[in-house]
Amino acid sequence: MAKIYSRRSFLENSMLAGFALSIPTAAMAAVKSLGTTTSIGLIADLHQDIMHDGAQRLYSFLHSMKKEKPDALFQLGDFAYPADKNKGVIEAYRNAHSKAYHVIGNHDTDNGHTIEECIKVWGMPHRYYAVTLNGILFLVLDGNDKGSPSYQGGYPSFINAEQTSWLQQQLNAANQPVIILSHQPLGGVMAIDNAIEVQGIINQHKEKVLLCINGHTHLDAVYLVDDIPYVHINSASYFWVGGNFKHESYDTDVHLQYPWIASTCPYESALYTTLTIHPDKGQIRIAGRKSRWKGPSPAMLGYTPSYSLETSSSIAPVISKRSLKKLKGINRVHHG
Repeated sequence: MAKIYSRRSFLENSMLAGFALSIPTAAMAAVKSLGTTTSIGLIADLHQDIMHDGAQRLYSFLHSMKKEKPDALFQLGDFAYPADKNKGVIEAYRNAHSKAYHVIGNHDTDNGHTIEECIKVWGMPHRYYAVTLNGILFLVLDGNDKGSPSYQGGYPSFINAEQTSWLQQQLNAANQPVIILSHQPLGGVMAIDNAIEVQGIINQHKEKVLLCINGHTHLDAVYLVDDIPYVHINSASYFWVGGNFKHESYDTDVHLQYPWIASTCPYESALYTTLTIHPDKGQIRIAGRKSRWKGPSPAMLGYTPSYSLETSSSIAPVISKRSLKKLKGINRVHHG
């Protein structure tokens, strides 16, 4: 049974300290063996090719990370087309850290681009891959596979047999803590078509897996599936409301040049975060960042999502600041 941390339950204290996830009990021994604290900078769903100020949002993230000095950076997909026009943004990210990693999103191959181009232009080792940082194994998955038996249209959202076999092999061989990253969620709302299958593989290794991290949903949410946290990192840029709710948040000339912005509710400033694993405290801390709506909010437009949310406050221009030492105040949502 999956569960979700309710922002409503913790709102009074949420703006004072970072959100600390208790490391799953089964994985605690592996974490305690680590010799050092590890931090990674995270940014999701920049959508450089939709937003007129995507570059400025990325530079805000990179400037912050330069001061914080995390051990690595990960962008979680829907970043920037692997095109010449985006060369400046792509190189700025690559040059910002000696360990700047990519996850491929569903929109990164829009406009005729390919996964192979993303791998080459971004400088990825493969579309899915493993890296080790300070004794922690990071497994990056590609949720854009075709071939789902339950595919119902739209962008593919699936992890195929090639990848599930690789994931199983990696987890079988791992003798250290593991964090799994993907663009599409492996748990919670909008999860990949074969989420239950992938969760089953992950659940076999509870003594190793600390959490799973994704972008894609543009939500501020954390789900528990069989006691493993699935963290949805909010977009750097906006919440998508679609063509039925078109409106102008910026000057008309901006909307003429970037027409897709009209189908979004932009965030006034960029959202991103730093995730830190504290072996001594048995915690994973996610730093928060708060923005404001640029123009009307989804609620002001009368927007309601097509999927079920425990609380509408998951749709907000924020990556929550909360401080928890125990898993409490948890509400149920549907599995997967």
